[in-house]
Amino acid sequence: MFPAPPLVAFSLFGATSKVESKKEVSDEELAIIESDRLFDTNEINDLYKLLSKYRESKNADILWKLARAARNKAELCKNYDDKKAFTFEALDFAKRSVELDDSNFACHKWYGITLSNAGDFEGTKVKIQNAYKIRDEFQRAIELNSTDPTCRYLLGLWCFTFADMPWYQHKIAAAIFSTPPSSTYREALDHFEMAESLQADFFSKNHLMIGKTNLRLKKKEEAKIWLSKAANCICKTVDDEQAKAEAEELLKTI
Repeated sequence: MFPAPPLVAFSLFGATSKVESKKEVSDEELAIIESDRLFDTNEINDLYKLLSKYRESKNADILWKLARAARNKAELCKNYDDKKAFTFEALDFAKRSVELDDSNFACHKWYGITLSNAGDFEGTKVKIQNAYKIRDEFQRAIELNSTDPTCRYLLGLWCFTFADMPWYQHKIAAAIFSTPPSSTYREALDHFEMAESLQADFFSKNHLMIGKTNLRLKKKEEAKIWLSKAANCICKTVDDEQAKAEAEELLKTI
């Protein structure tokens, strides 16, 4: 675990009077710096505990990072009620972050993620009702930051979900929308491949999804390459563990 920011050492040894005279670093700014360190080392419980002190913050960066931390806490939960509570808490933080700063791509990204996650507890109909909103949040995030690979991955995942939707869910969607959400595997693959081109090997689940999408497109040899990448990933997070397990199972079917 990384230690807390060395505030005493900073004030005694690390700063000149010229720097100190310009601007005093706020507690929230220090919390953001430390939260990034904790996130990078996957210390989710400590990260959530740190940022929870600022849950009433008016700083959009604090709130989207809180949304991310709460979502990651939900991923760790085995208890259904706890998982649900963290999921909806994450949604609230993300929604507030967008309301505070509509021009921050990360706020839109995490609002889309948490809105999708909340749908897991609200049923198929509600999730489909939110489909366009979720897609729009990911598209807005890309408009604001076209170089972020995760945003592109998320849009690909949205496309894959609707390309892969079973017939009964299509019927629900058709009953809700005059033009129900739809996509294709080719469109999904384009987004996943673009994400990989933006930053190679940035996320094990992108490897998994490139493999899965190629499987759907009957490109087995290409699928094997990407599923093997996911299956051989070094697991640092719950997402890595999920990607590895699913990839291993899919490889058995080829």
